[in-house]
Formats: sequence, structure tokens, C-alpha cells
Amino acid sequence: MSADTTDGELLARIGRGDEEAFTLLWRRLSGPVLALGRRMLGDDAAAEDVAQDTFATIWRAAATFDPERGAPLAWVFTIARNAARDTARRRRLTVVGEPPELADDADGPSEIVAIESERFHVHAAVASLAPRAREVIELAYYGGLTQVEIAARIDVPLGTVKTRTRNALALLARSLDRVEVR
Repeated sequence: MSADTTDGELLARIGRGDEEAFTLLWRRLSGPVLALGRRMLGDDAAAEDVAQDTFATIWRAAATFDPERGAPLAWVFTIARNAARDTARRRRLTVVGEPPELADDADGPSEIVAIESERFHVHAAVASLAPRAREVIELAYYGGLTQVEIAARIDVPLGTVKTRTRNALALLARSLDRVEVR
């Protein structure tokens, strides 16, 4: 199986019990799923629970994926968001206190939906990158590493990291330009 195998093909193979396809999908999407869990829950341990729950669900339910109903990445990230919400509910403590005296000026529901939609599209765009390009983007933006640190971590010249980063950012920009903002 090659790295060029699409996510939809991997899901179809996983639905037939193909462990190699599952491993490839895990390698391809575990970083973005973990990052989603971290951003939604603010906790590494909880994010790992989200990733585990997400990929367990994918293994069990891949046979039900229907490409005519939506994109593979949308399906995977919907599972991940639901797993994050379930994890948050399991960990949430309800504290009853006095109501605030001032109205909360935080984002309202429509702003939150817009932000989450944007995050989803960014995650999907990053996940669609080739593995080498995705690696430098994840290490830089999700891992917080400098290009020098990335070069040392993946054992390639600094110029290669810079080129991969520049090319990946250009692909992300084109991919995100195609997203219709409502």
C-alpha cells in the first residue's frame, strides 16, 4: 500500500478489516486528531483519550462510511469532535454558584460555529498534505519547533525544511482559498 492511497480507499479497506490500512490512516491523521483534542480540551491526556476513542470508532465503523454522504476527512474529524465532546462531558464537574453580575462578552454561538468551521477546514487541509509536508507543518505549528529544530529532529538540511514549509504553506493557502466562507 502506498502513501498515495486516498483516505476514502483506506476507510474502505479498514471496513474490510485491513490492519495495514488502519496503521497508515493512524500515521496520517493521528497528529491532527491529537491537535484537535488538545485545542478543544486543553489537556494532553484528554487529547490522547480523544485520539484513542476516535480511532477505535473508525476501526469499528469504517464499513459504514459512505463517500456519497461526505468527504473522508469530514467523517473522521466529526468522529474526533464527538469524541472530544464526550471526553469533556465525562471530565466536567458541575459547580453551581452565583450567576455573574456582568454579561459574558465571550464569543456567542454563531462566532463559535464560525471558528470551529475554520478550524475543521484547516485540519482537513493539513491532513491532506503529503506526509513530508504535513510533518514540517505539524512540528512547526502544533509542536512549536523552529525550522532549525525541525531540521535536527527529522535529520534533513535546514534548506529542505524551509522548502517543504514554503511549499506546504502554499498548498494550504490554495486549499483554504477554495473553502467557501459563509
